[in-house]
Amino acid sequence: MRRLALSINLLRTNNQTANSMNNLQDFKETLKLKQIPPGLSPYLRALWYDGKGDWQRGHDIIDHLGDRSSAHVHAYMHRKEGDLWNADYWYRRADLTRPNIPLEEEWEQLVTLFL
Repeated sequence: MRRLALSINLLRTNNQTANSMNNLQDFKETLKLKQIPPGLSPYLRALWYDGKGDWQRGHDIIDHLGDRSSAHVHAYMHRKEGDLWNADYWYRRADLTRPNIPLEEEWEQLVTLFL
């Protein structure tokens, strides 16, 4: 019985972590954590690791996905890497053009889009 109660409490805590992130500032606050919050979409997981300075891990999450939203994040990742030819390829896959804004602003726009 005690084990069931602990499991239920852990599940509630995990769900509250993902569900309580309502805005960019909340997301940025999670970057102070050692572990990624549970329940994030692949897009937000990739952006979380990138925000923590782990570009490779973020890229690895998004690299194998084929939808337009993934292509958008993938494009941003390659733009950040400095591989503009590859970034432009992924922006085209997302039906977008490379933005003329700072990388940090694009990261914030992407996080806000996927929250």
